[in-house]
Amino acid sequence: MSENVPAPEWITSEWLNSEPLSITSLKGNVIVAGAFQMLCPGCVSELVPQLRKAHALFGKAPVKVIGLHTVFEHHEAMTPVSLKAFLHENRITFPVGVDTPRHPHNPLPETMQLYGMQGTPTMLLIDKGGNLRRMSFGHVDDMQLGAEVVSLLSEG
Repeated sequence: MSENVPAPEWITSEWLNSEPLSITSLKGNVIVAGAFQMLCPGCVSELVPQLRKAHALFGKAPVKVIGLHTVFEHHEAMTPVSLKAFLHENRITFPVGVDTPRHPHNPLPETMQLYGMQGTPTMLLIDKGGNLRRMSFGHVDDMQLGAEVVSLLSEG
């Protein structure tokens, strides 16, 4: 864990499996957020299952697992209707926010650009005070993620 700056609020156009959420509304919880695309092989094979496991494992702790559907390519195929079917078929019950698309000349969605993400999958860890403590492009080992979440839980 290296970063320790206030996490910018997500800019979402829609929430699935939840009422709208914000980092401010989730203060007091550790946030495990994964930015994914449903047509991204690494997201589907690694990040989404990891988020499902974290959601099941930390369900009773003050940990909130969040998905951010962050589409920067194949826009016409990855609509909210397709995402709803994807979540249903993959039994995803944790909240998923749809990162707000930008204008047609800029394919990067709002939250992705705001955070300076390199692509998907991207893992974000936010501490109980709302500070960004990790932003990692690519897969984070399950044991490493679990250790970091427990470490953040133990902080004041």
